[in-house]
Amino acid sequence: MTDNINDSTRQAALDYHQFPKPGKLEIRATKPLANGRDLSRAYSPGVAEACLEIKANPDTARDYTTRGNLVGVVTNGTAVLGLGNIGGLASKPVMEGKAVLFKKFANIDCFDIELNEPDPEKLADIVCALEPTFGAINLEDIKAPDCFIVEKICRERMNIPVFHDDQHGTAIVVGAAATNALRVAGKTFEDIKIVSTGGGAAGIACLNMLLKLGVKRENVYLCDIEGLVYNGREKDMTPQKAEYAQGTAPATLDDVIAGADMFLGLSGPGVLKPEMVAKMTDAPIIFALANPTPEISPDAARSVKPDAIIATGRSDYPNQVNNVLCFPFIFRGALDCGATDINDEMKIACIEGIAALARATTSAEAAAAYTGEKLTFGADYLIPKPFDPRLMGVVASSVAKAAMETGVATRPIPDMQAYKAKLDGSVFKSAMIMRPVFEAARTVNRTIVFAEGEDERVLRASQAIMEETTDTPILIGRPDVIAQRCERAGLKIRPGVDFSIVNPENDPRYRDYWETYHNLMARKGVTPDLAKAIMRTNTTAIGAVMVQRGEADSLICGTFGQFLWHLNYVTQILGDKALHPVGALSLMILEDGPLFIADTQVHAEPTPEQIAETVIGAARHVRRFGVQPKIALCSHSQFGNLDSDSGRRMRAAMEILDSTPRDFDYEGEMHIDAALDVELRNRVFPEAHLPGAANVLVFANTDAASGVRNILKMKGGGLEVGPILMGMGNRCHIVTPSITPRGLLNMSALAGTPVTHYG
Repeated sequence: MTDNINDSTRQAALDYHQFPKPGKLEIRATKPLANGRDLSRAYSPGVAEACLEIKANPDTARDYTTRGNLVGVVTNGTAVLGLGNIGGLASKPVMEGKAVLFKKFANIDCFDIELNEPDPEKLADIVCALEPTFGAINLEDIKAPDCFIVEKICRERMNIPVFHDDQHGTAIVVGAAATNALRVAGKTFEDIKIVSTGGGAAGIACLNMLLKLGVKRENVYLCDIEGLVYNGREKDMTPQKAEYAQGTAPATLDDVIAGADMFLGLSGPGVLKPEMVAKMTDAPIIFALANPTPEISPDAARSVKPDAIIATGRSDYPNQVNNVLCFPFIFRGALDCGATDINDEMKIACIEGIAALARATTSAEAAAAYTGEKLTFGADYLIPKPFDPRLMGVVASSVAKAAMETGVATRPIPDMQAYKAKLDGSVFKSAMIMRPVFEAARTVNRTIVFAEGEDERVLRASQAIMEETTDTPILIGRPDVIAQRCERAGLKIRPGVDFSIVNPENDPRYRDYWETYHNLMARKGVTPDLAKAIMRTNTTAIGAVMVQRGEADSLICGTFGQFLWHLNYVTQILGDKALHPVGALSLMILEDGPLFIADTQVHAEPTPEQIAETVIGAARHVRRFGVQPKIALCSHSQFGNLDSDSGRRMRAAMEILDSTPRDFDYEGEMHIDAALDVELRNRVFPEAHLPGAANVLVFANTDAASGVRNILKMKGGGLEVGPILMGMGNRCHIVTPSITPRGLLNMSALAGTPVTHYG
C-alpha cells in the first residue's frame, strides 16, 4: 500500500511539471504587439531610443527595461537539497520552482540559470558577466566550500545584491525562530550553549548569524561526521569550520551535548538520539532541520523532554524553517531601494520583522490557508506561515529601511509609510482603493455592532478593527462561545475587556429592546410575545434596535442567511421618511482598476425612480473611495435601438436625472461593452456625454447586476468590497455569506465614517 501511495505521489508530481505544458514558467509580453506601430516601438526603430537613453545614463535601465525587478537564480547543481550533486540540468525544476516563489510571494520576475561549471572561480566569472541582465543574483544549491568562494568573488566585483540563499536565507529564518524560541524559554542569546551538527554552507551561516545576534563564540560547539571540530583537527576541515574549533581533543556529539540549551541540526537523519536530548537543559531548543528526515523526530525529543521547543524543515510539523519566509521579501526591499548589497543590517532587520509577525495576532488570510492549525505564538508557533500576506509589507520595508540607514541604497525611498502601504496593496488587493476610507475612519470614533458575533470571521475582523481603526466593535452572541473561539483562533481580544457583548440569552437590556421593537411594530402585527421572541433569537433585529436606540452607530450583518431576509428587519426598524433602501453597490477590484456594480441585491425590477436614486446614491458612495464616478445605465437596449422593458425604464431614469443638474458624469441606456469601450461607444453614439470608460455600471434588474458581479468575482479574479447598502445613512450594511475577515474589516471602515452628501 505504501509503495502504491509513493508511486501515486510521484506520478502526481511529474504530471504537475508536465501538464498542461512542460515546466512552471513562461514569458509574457507586458506591452501590446498587435500592429505595425507597436512593432516599430517594441523593436526597430523605436527600441534604439531606449538603448541610447541607457547608454547615456545607465540608471535609466530600470525605467526602460525589466532589470530593476529581475533576479537571476544561478546554480551548478552541486548541492541540491536532499538530492546532492545532480548537475545543472537535473536541478532546473528546482530553480524554476524558486523563480515561481519569487513571483508568487513578491511579484519579482526571475530567470533560472543552470551552469555546467564545477570550478568555483570560473563559475563566479560567469555570474559576474551577467550583471547587465539582472537587478540582483540569488545563488542556489552550490556545494560548500565552493559557495563561499563564489559569493565572495561576486559580492566584491558586482554592484548589485548577491545572496546565497542556502546560507543566508536559512540563517535569517533560523535567527527569527531562535529569537522567539528563547523568548518562550525565558533565555537570552548571550547566555545559551549551542551544539550544532553539519559544517556546510547553511550550518556555518546560521552560526555566524547567531553570533551577530549575541551568542558568545566560546559557547558554540560544532560537530560533523568526524565529531567535534577542534583545534588541530586535520580531517575534513575548512577555514569556515576552523572558526568554530573548540579545545584540542577529539569528542563526539554525545560528549558535548550535556548542558546545551540549543541544538542546531543541518546534517542528516537520526543524528540526535533521545538519550542525548535528556542531557540538555530544561526547555531545550531543538532545531532539527535535516530534510526530508530530521536529526530527531519531535515525538522522540519530547519523550524525554516534554517541554522541548522544536523546529524542523518539514511542513507536517509545527515551526517549519522555510526560506520562503525570507528571500522573496529581502529581494523585494533590496530591489526597490536600489541596494548594491544585502548586508548584515538588512538581514537582521529581516529577522526582526519575521519574529515580530509571529508574536502579533495571526492574519485571517494565513489562518484560512492553514485551516485546523492553531496559529498562536508559543512553542508550536515561533515563525509565521509562508502564506501570511503581512510578510511583504513588514519584511521588505524593514530591509529597505536598513539599506538606506547603512548607505547601500542608491534610490532611497522618500516615504517609508507610503512604501509599506504600496506593498500591502500589492498583497491585499483592496488596500490601495480602501486607503481614503480608512483614513476617514481614523478621524472619527464610531461604534459598530456585528449581528453574527460568534462567527470567527467577525472575531478576526474585530481584532483588526481595534488594531487599524478608532472604531469600537460590539458583538452579539453568547459570551462563553465568543471567548472560546477567540482562544481557539489565537486572538488577543477578550470579551468584556476589549469589546462588549450583547447576549441574546441573558442581557439586562432585554426588556428595553423588546419594548422598543414592539413600539415600532405594534401596528404592523407584532404582538408583545412575538417582540420578545424576536429579541431573543434574531440578532439582526437586536443589532438594528441598538442602532435605533443610539447604542451603536452602524450595524453589520449577513455573514449567513439571505440578503432580503436581513433587509426586512433593517427596514422595519431603521427605515423612516428620510431613510429607505435605495440599492446595493458592489465594488469589484480588478487587475485594471475598480468597477462598481449596482443594484446587486435590493430591487429585483427597479422603477425609473429607483434607478435614478441608485445612480445618485452610487455617485455619492463612489466618491468615498477617492474615485470620480462615471456611471453607465446598462440594458439590453442601446441608445433607443430596442423598445424593451429595461430600455424604457432606463430612458425614463435618464429623464429624471436630466431634470436637475448633476455634478457627476452619467450616460445611458447602453450595452456593457459600449460602457467600457470608448471607441465602440463613439462609433454607435458619438453624442454620448460620458468621458472615458465607465467605472460604475447600473443595471435594470438584480439578475443582471448580480450575475456580472459573480462572474467578475469567480472568473475575472475580482475582489469584492460590499455590498454597500445605499439609502440607509450608513446605519446598516448587509454583507453576503462569502465575505472574508478582510472584507468585514473593509465594511466596518465604510460603516465607521458618515456618508457625505454629494448629489
